[in-house]
Amino acid sequence: MQQLQKSLLFLSFIAAVLSSCGRSEGGQLIGSQDRPKWRGINPYGMLYIPSGTLHIGAGDEDISRQQVSRPKSISVQGFFMDETEITNNEYRQFTDWVRDSLAHEALQHYLEDEGDGTAEKQLIDWEQDIDWEESAEELQDLYYQGNESFAGRKELDVSKYVFEMQWYDWQRAAHDRNSNRTSHIHKEKVKIYPDSLAWVRDYAYSYNEPMTRNYFWHPAFDDYPVVGVNWKMAKAFCYWRTKIWNMYKGEEPMSEDFRLPTEHEWEWASRGGRELSPYPWGAYYTRNSKGCLLANFKPGRGNYPEDGGLYTVPVDKYFPNDYGLFCMSGNVSEWTETAYFENSYSFMHDLNPDIRYDAKDEDPITSKRKVIRGGSWKDVAFFLQTGTRSWEYQDTTKCYVGFRCVLTFLGRSINDF
Repeated sequence: MQQLQKSLLFLSFIAAVLSSCGRSEGGQLIGSQDRPKWRGINPYGMLYIPSGTLHIGAGDEDISRQQVSRPKSISVQGFFMDETEITNNEYRQFTDWVRDSLAHEALQHYLEDEGDGTAEKQLIDWEQDIDWEESAEELQDLYYQGNESFAGRKELDVSKYVFEMQWYDWQRAAHDRNSNRTSHIHKEKVKIYPDSLAWVRDYAYSYNEPMTRNYFWHPAFDDYPVVGVNWKMAKAFCYWRTKIWNMYKGEEPMSEDFRLPTEHEWEWASRGGRELSPYPWGAYYTRNSKGCLLANFKPGRGNYPEDGGLYTVPVDKYFPNDYGLFCMSGNVSEWTETAYFENSYSFMHDLNPDIRYDAKDEDPITSKRKVIRGGSWKDVAFFLQTGTRSWEYQDTTKCYVGFRCVLTFLGRSINDF
């Protein structure tokens, strides 16, 4: 009886609290009260690039005489950007995740039978989690077999590293109001292992086989920029990065997705806040007052190592720009989200300008061009300038093209800093 009385008193207290909360509104519009708190984000390895206005266009003589970067004033929303290009080791986290996904699928029955929670892990300790005597048969399809094996080595078949990404076509949804949601959701499977053969294929009569054999695999190159990734592979990495971000951040509200920068986000970040800066370091020359080269590029005919690197160099090798971003010029060119059209500056908007085109396999080859920026270790100084535009085909892999990610920052403007 006493316990019943306590329960009734507790229920009466709760009812009083709820009724008092209702009366405190007083019939006023105060907004929904069950909203989650938003404290902002601080992504690891990324720096905030504030909103701003920039004057785009060629910063030097237009050596191609094509007028592909006519002067224009634009504004760009603030965003986070990776302080360095994505490294081999960072990209390897992605390939390991896909590899272990394949192993999970092949060993699902075995891992569940262990009863030790192994099946709940995404990444697998290949030495501790797998009983090779029992599971060799299930895993054999992941390795090169028969005539494809080389010198008796047990090597994983990287052609099986396939990742499915999805994206939502916001432009089409905005202009096709009568269609259903599913018609705007796209899925695509992408082979994501870097194409190391690009080191050989990109050059005629040149010995680069050691780079093909070692660049992505050997730990000596862990902190070097990943190359041999096409535009879709870079997009798949961004989708995967968003996926694991959302898996581990708990109950916090969803943020924007990781993505490639637009062409002009990249240019704004590259300038480091400097007006009409021809290079990220602000000067008009590629050497400092002591005569030292300020980026990894091709400073003279056949003279690749003068800047300190014969090929690529570690992603933080040179001094950063005023935003703290490393190697925005040189080392490797970088993919952007933007489709390349010669006359795009003439018709694009002046607020967050960007031009996108989802090129299909059957589309003309010129429709598959994507803007790359920054110049690379094999380029002359002209391509290092912040206003220089160039392009590559979206399905092409090169040993001098990499990427970095951005993340649109929500909630505050430049005036809050």
